[in-house]
Amino acid sequence: MIATILVSGLAVQLLAHRFRIPSVIFYLAIGVVLGPELLGLVTLETFGDGLEIIVGLSVAIIVFEGAFALQIDRIRRASTVSLRLVTVSAVVMFIGTAAAVRAFTDGTWEIALLIGALLVATGPTVITPILNVVRVRDHVATALETEGIVNDVTAAIVAVVIFETLLLDDLGVPATVLSFLQRFGVGVAAGLLATVSIYVLLDSDLVPERDVQASQFLVLAAAIGSFAAAEAVAAEAGIAAAATSGILLGNLDLDNREEIERFAQNTTLIVLSFVFISLAALIDVEAIAGLGLGVIAIVAVIMLVLRPLGAFIATLGVERFTRPERLFIASVGPRGIIPASVATLFAIELELAGSVAAGELLVGTVFAVIFATVLVEAGLARQIGEFLGVSPMRTIIIGGGRVGQALATRLENRGEYVVIVESDPDVVERARSEGFTVYEGDGSDTETLRGAHIEDAKRFITTTSDDDINLLACQLAITKFDVASVYSRVNDPDNVDAFDSIGVKGIDASTATAVAIDDEIERPALTHWMNELGDSHDVQEVEVTSQELAGKTIRDLNAQIPDGTFVAVVSRDGENHVPSADSVLEIGDHVTFIGNTDAVRRAMDRFHPHD
Repeated sequence: MIATILVSGLAVQLLAHRFRIPSVIFYLAIGVVLGPELLGLVTLETFGDGLEIIVGLSVAIIVFEGAFALQIDRIRRASTVSLRLVTVSAVVMFIGTAAAVRAFTDGTWEIALLIGALLVATGPTVITPILNVVRVRDHVATALETEGIVNDVTAAIVAVVIFETLLLDDLGVPATVLSFLQRFGVGVAAGLLATVSIYVLLDSDLVPERDVQASQFLVLAAAIGSFAAAEAVAAEAGIAAAATSGILLGNLDLDNREEIERFAQNTTLIVLSFVFISLAALIDVEAIAGLGLGVIAIVAVIMLVLRPLGAFIATLGVERFTRPERLFIASVGPRGIIPASVATLFAIELELAGSVAAGELLVGTVFAVIFATVLVEAGLARQIGEFLGVSPMRTIIIGGGRVGQALATRLENRGEYVVIVESDPDVVERARSEGFTVYEGDGSDTETLRGAHIEDAKRFITTTSDDDINLLACQLAITKFDVASVYSRVNDPDNVDAFDSIGVKGIDASTATAVAIDDEIERPALTHWMNELGDSHDVQEVEVTSQELAGKTIRDLNAQIPDGTFVAVVSRDGENHVPSADSVLEIGDHVTFIGNTDAVRRAMDRFHPHD
């Protein structure tokens, strides 16, 4: 049975990738088919007492991987919205859900609060598959990922505390709050201890710098070890431990970081498929149906009222988030593993204690919300994203050789979404091993370009060593797909006019090399500085879109420009000039910043908050 679940889960990944649908939809479908409602192959008895352990360890790995990918600088760019999503918006969801359960069912306030706590969590188990399919700007992805990880932790702990202190023992609110703080503190302490231990080992002579496998296994040990240590002290504290160690290790300077990330991602795919299919098989359709119209009303309140309200509160006054991005966050809040697993275990305990009706209400409501939100919000996430237009336009590069990869690296360092198109299998494999998104095929073929989703491209660049291929690919991009910005490497200087004649900005490789050598001779310091862009310094041009800054002079804006960068050039109506202190900026002007990478990025965020 385990083999069947694993093979089914891995097959689902192929289907999800092929049809660009979040994998959780397929997991849910397979789980229902294998479960007691249809084939009856997976039931509570399938794993015996091991289900809780399997789910716990799997969730620890999933949460750790998501937390490991959360860089502090990414969180900072969406810090206000992320903070509100895990505080004010979470409280709105908690209280609102509890009130809806109390109003539309016969449940007590204790069981309503328990359901409300569980349904706060979204989690990386459902958010990550969505973000793999729907490309959104970095600050939107970070806000959703942070919400999923933090709320996964707090929801699990709050639910356990409510269950033990209010539902079972009726100890009151003060004891509930104290129990939450204790469990959370245990989790953070265990995560911190695991991080220190693993970092010391990685930095010691026991693990050679190039021993990738040892680094991967030690980092995985941090996820499992911190979880187990915390769980030994307090139930559900393990998730907080895994999240803590993931965030801490993810922001340390580790050797073999890229290999560790890929290993964690692949491990997550395996455990995600297993645990989601296993729990989906436990959906009790009879318990859901037994709640009647009340459960429909609860689902409607959560999806149509509470989630949009929470998103509105979180993004209120944050200019960086556009209206479509706010609507996307409001539309996407599916529930996943934490509510399903914890609700199942609690329902069993309630039934053993004689509270059969309470157990049925708990599991029926939770699984109804999971089923509805996954089916609608996750299943239609790509269509919702396309309708709202939240996905950043992509850059397509034809040619995955040295020039193509070097250019892709520079563009991705600036936050662009780059797809490389390459026909040579060996080059494809090398590029993918370096972490690039690669579509295998002939870049001068119409179907290949469609497969790479050229219709979403804002920029098209050819970098191969064959001018005929470059010219044909550019011609297709312009005439068939109407790409506005097309650039090409031109290997033979005599061919520059041919590219210019069809509207392509040709970069003559010979001239470019000569200019580079001349720059090295005449202005070596500036050349070296420019060649190291993205390391510690940067040059970026951005359109002024902030209403707050428009109509002000450079002198007035000095306080808005971070230390470490300055305005070098202002472009208006195709004319460029070096601004004076009295130059006035207007909406639509293009401003070029030069300075330290972090300062340049912060200046861009202030002057152009919508991208």
